[in-house]
Amino acid sequence: MSAINTVPDLLRAAGALWLFPTGHLFAGTLVCTGFVLGDMLDGLLARVKGTTGAWGAFLDSTLDRISDAAVFAGLTIWLVRTGQDALAWVALFCLVMGGMVSYAKARAEGLGIACNVGIAERTERLLITLVAAGLTGLGVPYVLTIGFWALAVLSLVTFGQRVDAVRRAAAGRPPSQVPAGDSWRDHGGEPPDDARAGAPS
Repeated sequence: MSAINTVPDLLRAAGALWLFPTGHLFAGTLVCTGFVLGDMLDGLLARVKGTTGAWGAFLDSTLDRISDAAVFAGLTIWLVRTGQDALAWVALFCLVMGGMVSYAKARAEGLGIACNVGIAERTERLLITLVAAGLTGLGVPYVLTIGFWALAVLSLVTFGQRVDAVRRAAAGRPPSQVPAGDSWRDHGGEPPDDARAGAPS
């Protein structure tokens, strides 16, 4: 994956963090939408040409999440600056749940479990956010409030659907043979007693 492939995501993040906090919601939406379409086209061409490798796929996915977070962060900052603290908390919840929805799928696939379920995947969540932000920038009242509350509910439902899908898939499998040390390390927690006892002091 060449350096130019990272440009759309980085520019989208920069545009979101510059235009949204300063109240340029419609312009920010246009900029973000343009770079999203460019990124999608770039990814499609890479798949058609067969130039997508493991590192390229990892980097692209990571930058997608960073730029998505920048969109929500920019809108949250604008909401705080304009005194809409309650809605800012809803936007922050959407940001967190977006990460949790993506993590649930990535963790499931890391365990060998397909997790392509949910009523609001990344594309739908981004579409709702950008449409609501753009219409708000054009002066349409209440649309951002409706959009964020709807997104909060849809994200929560999607997370629940993915957790339930993994639970049902895992129920039909024998107990995992993953070493105990790997499981706690994956989650950033403390090692279990048996792993701690065998660790060098």
